[in-house]
Amino acid sequence: MVEVLDKPLPKPSEESYVEARLLEALVEARLALRFLREGIARNAAGKAFQAWKALLAALLRLELESLKALAKTEEEKKWLETTAISRVPTTKMKTLSNMLEDIGHAGLAFATSAALDLHDYQYHGPDPDTALSKYATREEAAADIVRLVAEVAKRVEALKSRVKWNDELEKAVEEVKKALPKR
Repeated sequence: MVEVLDKPLPKPSEESYVEARLLEALVEARLALRFLREGIARNAAGKAFQAWKALLAALLRLELESLKALAKTEEEKKWLETTAISRVPTTKMKTLSNMLEDIGHAGLAFATSAALDLHDYQYHGPDPDTALSKYATREEAAADIVRLVAEVAKRVEALKSRVKWNDELEKAVEEVKKALPKR
């Protein structure tokens, strides 16, 4: 399943782009849980962040027309088409999440904040002073990694009726759900 990450992505204009990004999100989420189990929390944080970013890319493409309707200028519409979907710039993730919330994807902004905090943790590790990372301990970060991965799986599965759902997506979502720690 990991070989999915090495395949070229379809162009954002292609119909299969959303499904490819959803599959990427699930593969990254599964890797995050594996790294966490193996004690590699900083790498797990990076994978959880990548999973969230791939999910956002899929949602941006899926909701492009609605997002363009929110855009105030032609330049903004063009940016959504040419940059936001394909790159999902880290510096614009909150803005893009808020836009997606405005069209009905409740709770994205909070999860995006957690993803960005995990992104910082990936680079800085635990920081008792919380100057460089929001997480004082590895355990705090691990809890958010698990929560973010669970959110990715939940949101991907919720899109079943809106995308071309296939056996590969079904298997990937089940693998992530099975790998989540029991609460």
